[in-house]
Amino acid sequence: MDQVLFSTPGNPIPENRTEGFFETHDGLQLRYAVFRSSASVAKGTVVLLHGRNEYIEKYYETIRDLTDKGLWVATFDLRGQGNSARLLKTRHYGHVRRFVDYEHDLDTFLEKIVLPDTRLPFYILAHSTGALIALSAAPYLSSRIERMVLTAPFIGLSGQAASSGTIRRLATIACSLGLGSFPLARKLRDMPFTDNPLTSDEVRFERNQAISAAYPDLLLGLPTARWLLESFITIDRVTSPNHLFSITIPTVVIAPTRDTIVPYIAQERLSRYFRAGQLVPINGARHEVLQERDVYRKAALAAFHAFIPGSDAEAAEAVEGFGT
Repeated sequence: MDQVLFSTPGNPIPENRTEGFFETHDGLQLRYAVFRSSASVAKGTVVLLHGRNEYIEKYYETIRDLTDKGLWVATFDLRGQGNSARLLKTRHYGHVRRFVDYEHDLDTFLEKIVLPDTRLPFYILAHSTGALIALSAAPYLSSRIERMVLTAPFIGLSGQAASSGTIRRLATIACSLGLGSFPLARKLRDMPFTDNPLTSDEVRFERNQAISAAYPDLLLGLPTARWLLESFITIDRVTSPNHLFSITIPTVVIAPTRDTIVPYIAQERLSRYFRAGQLVPINGARHEVLQERDVYRKAALAAFHAFIPGSDAEAAEAVEGFGT
């Protein structure tokens, strides 16, 4: 793909942007974009981190929401997905060699793109796998990131054909046998709207399906055994009380209560030891709360804007008992 960003009839690219590629510590090219607000004075920059099998195009609507409120948005496709460099010859496998590589990429993005080219202060908005990356990196980000909002952080796994314990054991065995670059299943199950665990909003679901159909090279298939094992190891570490106590960045965890991918109970348990974090349940929402129906999506954005200084605080009353 020579073009950097892509659009579909129902999903145009936001204006007032810079896009390109930056080089990682190990020589990979990752796609990024910075979207500027038209406000005369910027209220800061949101570093937007995606979930697994996501890409910049999926967040155009959210990017517009944020820039309309006076915030800039800086985002990039994670290594191995979207229009960033893939790690395997079989490009649709979701793979990472070491989870810490994601953290190195975030650090490089902050140093090469965010610090020189955007506006202070800096915030993080991260979803699922992106939220796991943010949680893992948080102890050393306190000097650069003012606040974090994490939606459905990937700190547990449910809704699979096998239990998470079984999946972890199989991934461990596969990696020990040198099969870490292969997935544990043969085929990704098709996901019609009626069965999907991501969103109850059919219009947004079909919009994302249209992006996938128009630009299939942006998509991922099954995760590899190595990706799964590295993720499980990271989940163990970031959910430990010692790690959570070490995070000083004020954080809100936005937890969809009908999430069948990351169990709500795991997100609730996270908040018990997370002294800098606060749980905001979104009752009735599924995993991708920023792709959800307006009633859920607006609640999540209200929580975001009530928490991020400089954003509209008018939504604060929408989140009962909300504080920092």
